[in-house]
Amino acid sequence: MIKKLSLILSFAAIFIFTACEKDPSSGEMDGKGTLKLSITDSPIDTDGITGVYITFIDVMYHTQDNDEWYSFEDFEGPQTYNLLDLTRGETDLLGFFELEAGTYTQLRFMLETPTMGGGNHSNPGCWLEFEDGSEVPLFVPSGAQSGYKAVGQFTVPANGTVSITADFDVRKSVVKAGNSGKYILKPTIRLVLDDQAGAIAGDVFNIEEDHQIVIYAYEAGTYTEDEAAEPEPETPRFPNAVVSDPVDEDGHYYLAFLAPVSYDLVIVLNLDGEFSQVLGLVEDITVEPNEVTIADIDLEDYYQEEDNNNGDDE
Repeated sequence: MIKKLSLILSFAAIFIFTACEKDPSSGEMDGKGTLKLSITDSPIDTDGITGVYITFIDVMYHTQDNDEWYSFEDFEGPQTYNLLDLTRGETDLLGFFELEAGTYTQLRFMLETPTMGGGNHSNPGCWLEFEDGSEVPLFVPSGAQSGYKAVGQFTVPANGTVSITADFDVRKSVVKAGNSGKYILKPTIRLVLDDQAGAIAGDVFNIEEDHQIVIYAYEAGTYTEDEAAEPEPETPRFPNAVVSDPVDEDGHYYLAFLAPVSYDLVIVLNLDGEFSQVLGLVEDITVEPNEVTIADIDLEDYYQEEDNNNGDDE
């Protein structure tokens, strides 16, 4: 069942915002404006992790047609966040920053993280917390000390404010380093523009006991079976999903910060916290700006289809 629900809160989308093409360094646009910068996250689908903490020590910006990077003068760091508190459309404010009016193309987030193989890791700026209360540091790959870039063009209006959100996708960003038992932080960050996108949400019915269901959103027509294949080391399964959300104990899911296009929802079964199989797809769910599209899912149909397929295999 698909219907539309009016959305009061603002959501965001990955897309290019081109209301103004003047470069702030060119002097062709007079005045200053304000950037409101927030962060959010897509939830992790690994059992046992209850906290993903990251510490920002600096945020930098990159102007159109200018290779220089500049720090936000008004940023007050360090700032530490648990990204798992910022899922399902929740955000936290990094700050309001005054900038020259014009077009900007990238942000760079400088994180306080230990480097793999060096230094004292007793007080890391980025770490994981597990349900048993234990904590482990989140390392960065060698050479990543230059920070993590988020690409997405946005325009700061003269005497106005533009609001953008940086979406840290923890599911893709936190990976195990081989058989070492250590975890690496390789952030996948989307810059999204507020007030221009919507979301998909719904209830999932007839989930069998001990089945954990995760919903992945792909732009329509982009999902292939290769997405579910065993991933290469230090890479996630379903790498090209835009967002994902584990279905909660009440049967709800919520996919936030989606561009206003059509999506296919991939229904995935996990057992004991590990991937088991893809149950099926819900195709061509259209998202409209500033609306939540409701797409309820009855798994009974997908279980029956799976049983029929297994019978054919026999």
